[in-house]
Amino acid sequence: MKATKIIVAGSGIAGLAAAISLHAAGYEDVTVFESDSDLRSLGLGLNILPNAVRELAELGLLDELLQCAIRTQELAMYNPHGHLVWREDRGLLAGYKWPQISISRSHLVLVLAKEVRRRLGDSAIVTDARLVALVNEPGRTCGIFEDRDGRRRTVEADVLIGADGIHSAVRAHFYPDEGPPPTNGMTLYRGTAWGDSFLTGRSMAVLGDDRRRLVLYPIDKDETTGQTLINWVAAFPDVHADGADGAERPSEDDAARRTCVLSQFGTWSPPGVDLAALLESTPRVQRYPMIDRDPLPRWTFGNVTLLGDAAHAMYPAGSNGATQAVIDARVLAWHLAAHRDADTDADVGEALRAYEDERRPQMTELQRSNRSMGPERVITLAHERAPHGFEDVRDVFSEEELAEISRTYAVTGKFDQDWVNARPSLSVS
Repeated sequence: MKATKIIVAGSGIAGLAAAISLHAAGYEDVTVFESDSDLRSLGLGLNILPNAVRELAELGLLDELLQCAIRTQELAMYNPHGHLVWREDRGLLAGYKWPQISISRSHLVLVLAKEVRRRLGDSAIVTDARLVALVNEPGRTCGIFEDRDGRRRTVEADVLIGADGIHSAVRAHFYPDEGPPPTNGMTLYRGTAWGDSFLTGRSMAVLGDDRRRLVLYPIDKDETTGQTLINWVAAFPDVHADGADGAERPSEDDAARRTCVLSQFGTWSPPGVDLAALLESTPRVQRYPMIDRDPLPRWTFGNVTLLGDAAHAMYPAGSNGATQAVIDARVLAWHLAAHRDADTDADVGEALRAYEDERRPQMTELQRSNRSMGPERVITLAHERAPHGFEDVRDVFSEEELAEISRTYAVTGKFDQDWVNARPSLSVS
């Protein structure tokens, strides 16, 4: 049986997780191509749910990731007045066998890239290689990559994986008329800053009304000072919102962005957090429109498929972006391994279609759920029912109604406790 050559377009979380998962499934010839001259490692925070943490643990990466991460213990949602709408345990406290972790994207990418190179060699990640075209026909699959000086190289492969994000060139090859990602008119402001711990010290707090959201959670802790690195996200309709290309107004500096966020949230009461002080100590405030992609009717074409945001970019609700990219990677590797005995183009195509058949319906439903803000929908409902606040949330909701919203979303994303703890492993023996 000949060796299978696999190329991955994109060195984000999805692409790197795919390379590691493929090696763990027995594939030795895997190369990741990145358009930038270096790996993108922005230090903003993200949450990884227990279903994906399980996969990272089975790949042997959890201990290293936890060196600069927080084991999230609870999710607490509030109205702007600081009145608690809903809280629930998360991770180990919720009965999962694996934790939920909050981590900086830069640390996660660093650990993943290091593992790719350890398993597959330093040449397994090629930077300054932008995918400009691909060939996908019976008997031939290849990617055409171009560097910053315009030099091109054609790379033949048995499988090409498009893990190149929301602006995917692989996706655009199959859907050339799709256009830019649509925006919902909301703008995201994001940053990280060191500050005092709040709530349990391992809490994720979400505040909101019918349109605005403020999210805060720690992603690291300084054991010497006791302070935590707090990741914050502010989302609201911006009358000056940029287009979907994410271009920024050149005159808007970090100070202006802090002022803009304070004008929206300065009167809000996040529990245990001095928001003005947190914003003032944030060295860099990033700003971009909230965008996603419409669900696709098809991900796989011959020996080419899509993965992660290239396949199912969604709004940042419910901690599912990076989480589902990791799951994609593991499911894809499992199906390729399960179909590789004959090692023909038909078997490769069948494997990719089996991966899509498992993942695409789930992600389509999750994308649609995130457009209604997933579990954060309870905040919108609380505002609609009690816009001036409440003394007792039981006057607004029944506990059963709140629990059902959370449970339904978890089942939609396949990260409910029963499924995560009991399902068969995706590791290939």
